[in-house]
Amino acid sequence: MLLRWPLRLFTPTTPHRTLTTLTKREARPIPPPTPFVPNTETFLTLIGRGMKQHAPKIPSWEALFRFTSTQFKNLGIEPARNRKYLLNWRERFRNGAYGIGGDLTEVQEGVGEIKVFEVPVPGRRRATATRTPGTKKVVLNVPPGAERPTVPLEEATPVRVVKLTGAQTISGPYVEPIKGTSGLRAKIAVREGLWEVKRGKKVDGGERRKAEVRSKRRAEERKAQRA
Repeated sequence: MLLRWPLRLFTPTTPHRTLTTLTKREARPIPPPTPFVPNTETFLTLIGRGMKQHAPKIPSWEALFRFTSTQFKNLGIEPARNRKYLLNWRERFRNGAYGIGGDLTEVQEGVGEIKVFEVPVPGRRRATATRTPGTKKVVLNVPPGAERPTVPLEEATPVRVVKLTGAQTISGPYVEPIKGTSGLRAKIAVREGLWEVKRGKKVDGGERRKAEVRSKRRAEERKAQRA
């Protein structure tokens, strides 16, 4: 008997899709460690929420940026909101959206020093009681104990997430002024939860149950009033 239509060989498409997904994931760049975040343990320490306890489970920096949510689940990172939090911070770091201290380039044993400098600004000539004509004040990272950055002041990048209070005092979250410097010098140290995004608190059961919980509460209040 002759078949009048061509035979088709059906093969599973799932492996192809999986391979495609893996290829796209592997093609994404892995950001290099930074002086302030040199390894996985430091990264997990900084983002807080107890994630530091999972550091021994993640074998390498590459694994931190390659593993999927399912792979993290198989490692025992629970509950799901912790994995979501980890993946969110991983993407932020990949995109250069660091927390405080993440952009420091001169770090020793988890501590970076910062100092106030006057940087020349073309066109700015007006002087003030606390600023030299033609300059502005910025906060720059310096090597421990050094007086100036390793690059010219004009090329140095100001430290983010810190600011000057008043005329010359460095301030910001977790910024520790160095004694005897009149606020002109401070340090930022790696610590648990330095970058932590606090978890919101549920009010009356959260968004899903809020109406139900409040309705029952009003009913109980009316019942108590009648009694």
